[in-house]
Amino acid sequence: MMGISQPRPCASGIILVEFRFRDGLLAGNGLRLRAVCGQSGVSARKMEGDGATPAGVLPLLRVLYRADRVKAPRCAVPVEPISPADAWCDDPADPAYNRPVRLPFAGRNEALWRGDGIYDVCGVLGWNSAPIVPHRGSAIFLHVARPDFSPTEGCIALALPDLLTVLATGLTRIEVL
Repeated sequence: MMGISQPRPCASGIILVEFRFRDGLLAGNGLRLRAVCGQSGVSARKMEGDGATPAGVLPLLRVLYRADRVKAPRCAVPVEPISPADAWCDDPADPAYNRPVRLPFAGRNEALWRGDGIYDVCGVLGWNSAPIVPHRGSAIFLHVARPDFSPTEGCIALALPDLLTVLATGLTRIEVL
């Protein structure tokens, strides 16, 4: 056992459920699920474009989903549908860096409405969010894995049924080791 914390109440009465990602597994709340991280592995020195998943405790801030493909997932954080105009700014020179934006958008960005389905359910993880530091990394998500479980650009990805399961358990944060 990897020492996963059990659900516990926090000051507000909300139950915190922590998972840990290590060596291709996301484990917590009695589950051990196949997952994939960034193509460069895990790094304590995450930088924009390095392909690494940041090491540390990443809170789940909210969950985005495509209402035309899936029902709103059950989870412990706010849930929001996305539209074809939704994107995420990954341009370190732009004031909107590491924030959601609407298309058309002049700065470099990543569209959230995708044909491949990897963002059909997409948890926004709290990396480089308070404060946002340019070049420190952006768009770190918990999302749907590609069918071949190929590495991500720095996110954590699971099969859609597994992603829906961990969200439904009340996931509130992931410790990446």
